[in-house]
Amino acid sequence: MAAAGERRQLLGAAVVLALVLASDAVFVEDLDESFKENRKDDIWLVDFYAPWCGHCKKLEPVWNEVGIEMKNMGSPVKVGKMDATSFSSIASEFGVRGYPTIKLLKGDLAYNYRGPRTKDDIIEFANRVAGPLIRPLPSQLLFEHVQKRHRVLFVYVGGESPLKEKYIEVASELIVYTYFFSASEDVLPEYVTLPELPAVVVFKDGTYFVYDEYEDGDLSSWINRERFQGYLNVDGFTLYELGDTGKLVAIAVIDDKNSSVEHTRLKSIIQEVARDYRDHFHRDFQFGHMDGNDYINSLLMDDLTIPTIVVLNTSNQQYFLPDRHIENTEDMVKFINNILDGTAEGLKIARSEE
Repeated sequence: MAAAGERRQLLGAAVVLALVLASDAVFVEDLDESFKENRKDDIWLVDFYAPWCGHCKKLEPVWNEVGIEMKNMGSPVKVGKMDATSFSSIASEFGVRGYPTIKLLKGDLAYNYRGPRTKDDIIEFANRVAGPLIRPLPSQLLFEHVQKRHRVLFVYVGGESPLKEKYIEVASELIVYTYFFSASEDVLPEYVTLPELPAVVVFKDGTYFVYDEYEDGDLSSWINRERFQGYLNVDGFTLYELGDTGKLVAIAVIDDKNSSVEHTRLKSIIQEVARDYRDHFHRDFQFGHMDGNDYINSLLMDDLTIPTIVVLNTSNQQYFLPDRHIENTEDMVKFINNILDGTAEGLKIARSEE
């Protein structure tokens, strides 16, 4: 009896395994030259790969998981892969220059994915870009639900206007990074006071900030700067993304596992400056901490010992180190002001020979 039960369990497991293995072929389509003619009928998430590429081979099992989950959740997005070396003219037409390249193709538009190559991140990107460009929030309940799910939330408030047209235009460009919502004023939390309508508001860091064309300049640049929380846990990928904002990045380089006073103190100083001096510095600076010095040392080709503070200017390949010990927030504010007024000495980020 027990043996029969075990056999049934093994058989069931074998069937499940067979279905999972078969699902790779079903849920991730191998694309060929016919894709060029047929692709506008659907929304496609495509991995352009090269057979010899190590990163592509590493992505393959993740890509199969993406295909399975997208199908299981009933997503309208079809998942495919194309050997860009066999169909180089099509790959070139879509602007593929390296491998793997992940793109979401929607109508005439092709959106590049530049995030971490994990199943959840790729699926989140596909659902965001494939869905409505502007998502309406018709009720307070829905607004509260969405606000809990998004650490940074952009909302257009008001009726038809040139600002709304600009918001839609910016959304079509920056949907690859963040969601865009719209709402009427009565849906917003009671603590929100808008100086005028229409308005674009970002909710983050436990508060909100209203776009001001005269103070903040171009809407696209403002949204690109504001799409990050005021304080971040910084890694190599985040630094790469922050390079698009034009901001300087002030980082406490620490050992997260080290609970000694010096490590926690530097982290707290950066957090306090980010919170208490936002109005002074948020247009020019991003704040955060980085765990460990391996990445930063390889980037700077320097030998920073931790804990320390470094300010990176990725737009001109410069970095700044304090010329004295940072004891408190006042010291950090002075260091930042010295950078802004040009009295702090900038060091050049060394470039490796290519």
